[in-house]
Amino acid sequence: MTRYVQYGCGFSAPAEWINYDASPTLQFERIPLIGKMFTRNERRFPENVKYGDIVKGLPEQANSCDGVFCSHILEHLAYNDFKSALKNTYAILKPGGIFRGVLPDLRASILHYMETYETVDSPASQFMRETMLGIEDRSKNLPGKVKDMYGNSKHLWMWDYKSLKFELESAGFKEVRECKFGDSIDPHFSLVEQENRFWHAAAFECRK
Repeated sequence: MTRYVQYGCGFSAPAEWINYDASPTLQFERIPLIGKMFTRNERRFPENVKYGDIVKGLPEQANSCDGVFCSHILEHLAYNDFKSALKNTYAILKPGGIFRGVLPDLRASILHYMETYETVDSPASQFMRETMLGIEDRSKNLPGKVKDMYGNSKHLWMWDYKSLKFELESAGFKEVRECKFGDSIDPHFSLVEQENRFWHAAAFECRK
């Protein structure tokens, strides 16, 4: 029996996949009674989304998954947490299993910064906003401070394909290649991939 796992799924949770997300909002929504009364941004996580943190390790058996996918998640992790995520992803994959991922491309952002440097009023500000690396304003109230402390919306460590390849190979993955939307030989990935997430992105596919 095949088993495919997606982590950091957000609201994209196809029934054919086991879908995990580490959002505090998801945890709150799952609290009996009061969780059902809470809705953020008029949208709730699908019922088939499970809480799971790839950094700490997902509740999946070792060598049990045929495929693992994540989209725009790894850049939200601190560097050492990123390495833990790769280690835990490797552990749950079957030998020969496929790991595909996509995240913002730092190289593309730098090239865009250089190309537009002379044509925009504040290229540094544009770069910081586009890469989500800067802190434009510190929260003043308690809810905002709690969100800043426990939320995970900022980009903590940016990547390009060359650097990703090095880290993936260091974690034990093989046959690492740069990939594009929809080019996997495994049709299951077409159920979780979204074309717009591959724009100006570093995307990879590899095997255990």
